[in-house]
Amino acid sequence: MTMRTLLKGYAASKGSPPTVKVWDPVVRLFHWSLVALFALSYLTGDEWKQAHILSGYAIIGLLAIRIVWGLVGTRHARFSSFIYSPTTIARFLRDSLFLRAKRYLGHNPAGGAMVIALILVISGIAATGYMMTTDAYWGVEWVEDAHEVLVNATLVLVGLHIAGVVLASIEHKENLVRAMITGRKRAE
Repeated sequence: MTMRTLLKGYAASKGSPPTVKVWDPVVRLFHWSLVALFALSYLTGDEWKQAHILSGYAIIGLLAIRIVWGLVGTRHARFSSFIYSPTTIARFLRDSLFLRAKRYLGHNPAGGAMVIALILVISGIAATGYMMTTDAYWGVEWVEDAHEVLVNATLVLVGLHIAGVVLASIEHKENLVRAMITGRKRAE
């Protein structure tokens, strides 16, 4: 019997609900690495170009890994497990506002939509950022403007994501930040 099994048994005996592994290491490492690299990119923008460019390339690598993992990864990592129709997303958001939304073990409809939105917008940031390093687009104003607009859109999406995590954590009495660190959520 492993120490982890013993601790899990001890927690269950103390009234803690049983948990299940939901977020695999690839999803968790992607999530927190993207948080750190986006923050680094944002903070170094005009001040430390080399760090900004390198973090941008690292973000491109992360996005490539996440897209592949979204196609072939574990159950809750796959896009097919969390892409919902616009109607389902709207109903979920309405129910969330009234604190009566269904609990999902993996991404809920709003969370799934947020994953896709963030991947698309951050891919746009990466594309325009790369374009600005090429001779063809260096100094081209619309590329720089698009890059900045996409960064600001990402900041808005991040704010909405954090608000959604807080709301869902309160609504379902579950620490979703801890779940993204440990990979485990309440089993029920």
